[in-house]
Amino acid sequence: MTFIIAEIAQAHDGSLGMAHAYIDAVAKTGCSAIKFQTHMAEAESSIHEPFRVKFSKQDATRFDYWKRMEFTLEEWKGIKAHCDEVGLEFMSSPFSNAAVDLLEEVGVKRYKVGSGEVNNFVLLEKIAQTKKPVIISSGMSSFEELDKTIEFLKNRNVQFSILQCTTAYPTEPKEFGLNVIQELKSKYNVSVGFSDHSSAIEACIAAVVLGADILEFHVVFNKEMFGPDAKASLTMEETTELVKAVKNIEIALQNPVDKSNNSKFDSLKSIFEKSLAVNRSLKVGSVLTFSDLETKKPKGFGILASEYEKVLGKKINKDLNQWDFLNYEDLK
Repeated sequence: MTFIIAEIAQAHDGSLGMAHAYIDAVAKTGCSAIKFQTHMAEAESSIHEPFRVKFSKQDATRFDYWKRMEFTLEEWKGIKAHCDEVGLEFMSSPFSNAAVDLLEEVGVKRYKVGSGEVNNFVLLEKIAQTKKPVIISSGMSSFEELDKTIEFLKNRNVQFSILQCTTAYPTEPKEFGLNVIQELKSKYNVSVGFSDHSSAIEACIAAVVLGADILEFHVVFNKEMFGPDAKASLTMEETTELVKAVKNIEIALQNPVDKSNNSKFDSLKSIFEKSLAVNRSLKVGSVLTFSDLETKKPKGFGILASEYEKVLGKKINKDLNQWDFLNYEDLK
């Protein structure tokens, strides 16, 4: 089964109530997990950090924005408890060692490492010490960089998965990099997924067909909402549609069709396939040409349409009326 992660990130805009509202909404979509981000401004940022996108009129600096996104340990525990209640796995990406310590107290099954942290071996070391599985996003990483990260994780016996990801908000079709899914699978021989920022469902659907075991995408109540990721997100309605599509594709992939055996279509073939007929009245002794022929439903009332060449140049042994079926006993 595809593990489907609905990413909230900062869509809650620092509101605890909004965070809980997202949990209830995502639970109704059929996703496997809901993922937040755990930011601790003093530990991860500084006043010198520039905005990725200048979207906020209320935060003077990116540092101020991260500060406003923080929840207390007890608030995080409440978020986790709510996720448990509605059957969603609680996930949150840490962006500092301090955030890992907090999430260990809250309780997580696995860690998701964002694209910007793949080369942060200090954070990876901290996560490795928890002995928990890791999902890493390859968005800004070259294969050369990924090789080093994979070696680092393997040396510490960390179980890991990799997501093909393009760090562009929103991502254009020419940037999806769907080819990388199989490249990652063959190169690292691990579970591979797809992290999407396209604001549409088709890339994730294609990713599942191409072998993705994990899907991750941003969700938001409305794409006009405040925040840097809103326009690159899916709505709840789109998320529900995507989950349904993925489940249908899983059924399809688990039930390959045997094209060497079409016996189950025998009754339909007898209806839809056709028999040879003549398209005009012909006298006995007439020599059949291609221009004399038509095909009519159903199959079985005349010579098979596929065998028309066998009658060309043959004489008929009786008069035939227009639209009569043509059978071998009608030929000399």
